[in-house]
Amino acid sequence: MPSYRAPVEDMMFLFEKLRDNKNYNELEKYKEVSSDLVKDILDEAAKINQNLILPLAKAGDENPAVLENGIVRTPPGYKEAYQKYIEDGWTSLSCDPKYGGQGMPKTVSAFFDEMLSSASLSFKLYSELSIGAYNCINHHATDEIKNKYLPKMVEGKWSGTMCLTEPVCGTDLGLLKTKAEKQKDGTYKISGQKIFITSGDQDLTENIIHLVIARAVDSPAGTKGISLFLVPKFNVNDDGSIGPRNSISTGSIESKMGIKGSATCVLNFDGATGFMIGQKDKGLNAMFTMMNLERIVVGIQGLGISEIAYQNSLTYAKERKQGKTNNTKSTNGADFIIEHADIRKSLLNMKSIIEGERALCFWLSQQTEVSLNHPDDKVRQEASDFVSLMTPVVKSLFTDLGMEITNDAMQIHGGYGYTKDQGIEQLYRDNRITPIYEGTNSVQAADLVFRKLSNKNGNIIDRFLKMIKSVSETKNEKIKPFTDQFTHYLGILTKFSGWISEKTKTEKDDASAAANDYLKTLGFVSVAYAWIKVLEVSFKDYDENKDFYDDKINTAKFYFDKVLPRAEQHYKTAISGSSNIMNFKFN
Repeated sequence: MPSYRAPVEDMMFLFEKLRDNKNYNELEKYKEVSSDLVKDILDEAAKINQNLILPLAKAGDENPAVLENGIVRTPPGYKEAYQKYIEDGWTSLSCDPKYGGQGMPKTVSAFFDEMLSSASLSFKLYSELSIGAYNCINHHATDEIKNKYLPKMVEGKWSGTMCLTEPVCGTDLGLLKTKAEKQKDGTYKISGQKIFITSGDQDLTENIIHLVIARAVDSPAGTKGISLFLVPKFNVNDDGSIGPRNSISTGSIESKMGIKGSATCVLNFDGATGFMIGQKDKGLNAMFTMMNLERIVVGIQGLGISEIAYQNSLTYAKERKQGKTNNTKSTNGADFIIEHADIRKSLLNMKSIIEGERALCFWLSQQTEVSLNHPDDKVRQEASDFVSLMTPVVKSLFTDLGMEITNDAMQIHGGYGYTKDQGIEQLYRDNRITPIYEGTNSVQAADLVFRKLSNKNGNIIDRFLKMIKSVSETKNEKIKPFTDQFTHYLGILTKFSGWISEKTKTEKDDASAAANDYLKTLGFVSVAYAWIKVLEVSFKDYDENKDFYDDKINTAKFYFDKVLPRAEQHYKTAISGSSNIMNFKFN
């Protein structure tokens, strides 16, 4: 089983040193969230993830969730762990105190999401969709519904799901067949089948609150006719107590490559009672409140699994002896593999990506809070635009690089990495879902290129480029070698943005073929921006903690020298066009 130590020191560095964001600091609701409080939370989070949840990863993989006589049974240990999890209040961390939440900012809950992803992604998924469902209900439901359902969801006694996919539709939700028939009392009867429903059924909570997209019988075809409904597993009485079971059944659960402890369900809705959330025929608008936040969280999953893969690779490299290095000092045996240049390069690649991603995620969490809570409409909108732009980047880049990192971790472990004993191959298998669910990474790239870049006539990307360019104007001479490199790659990103904007109007196949490359270029440059922010602090406060800041500076140097140049490679590949691709004749 892999070991894990939560990176609390690095997280606290970000919270204490990179919190100086003008718009974020103007949020009144978080001014009392002190460093001491956050440190206490993260220390406790580390304990529960390292000691209680980490062992569940192996248990869930070896004893997957099963469907028995229509009831889903979670793996051994899950019930006990989940009870402790909710007793300690982890489901309520970022929720509104009005419904029993702790009201912590997303800068803190994102750290917890990362820890939980490192410890056990399967276990995490049972509560993750609940937070997404909570956010959706809180933003779009009536006060009556919120007061009836949210307190128990925040407490963790009730969970939530997102029911979109059907046998006939995944990405193209306009094809959905699930229908909703309005009843005289204002409720709806929901009928249809949903597939690939994460945590669609389980034995951990008293009730499950499904958010289901369906088409009212009098609504138009396509995405314009989709509405969103709250459909509980058990109907809820007016006094909040649980009533009779709703007409929902679990048809089957998927046998999967990874995340075996998580029940991925086929759900059948047979005239189940549902309540409309938000406006009729505007269901996707409401659902995207949940989906967009979930996409960022999926990116954090990739980061979390990358972190545990790196930690175990580093430990193994320090303990495993194989071969002699070019500068060997050994006279009677092999050297530790961490002395080999190629191994060191792989480890530094992991480390520089992970720490850069964590810093970017911290900035994005700040922007998310500003977009939701800042008193100025203009400031809120600008932050919302940045979050919208970065969402597909974080989801796709973090998960793609997570696959690269877990693959390299297996390679560092050699034959042992391929066996089940070390648990490294499980990290690879568990992580493989992250580039797929919540919209495949190809879909994210297309969304970025064809929707996000053209939104508001390209003003969003222009404003983002202008904003990140500001870091190159620093007066600190020690940072200049980094900002010079950053300026070069920012120039490439700017050219790429202009090229792809034009291609979306004139040669859409060129834009489609280049979409993933553009996302990667934007991602690598954005991570470099986050690294510059880290470097500003590292040089300014260097004397406070020389060892820590030396580590940051040298890790950043590797990123700028060895990782950031990949941005230019993606650009050069993209601008070659799509003619060869589209004209190729497959046999």
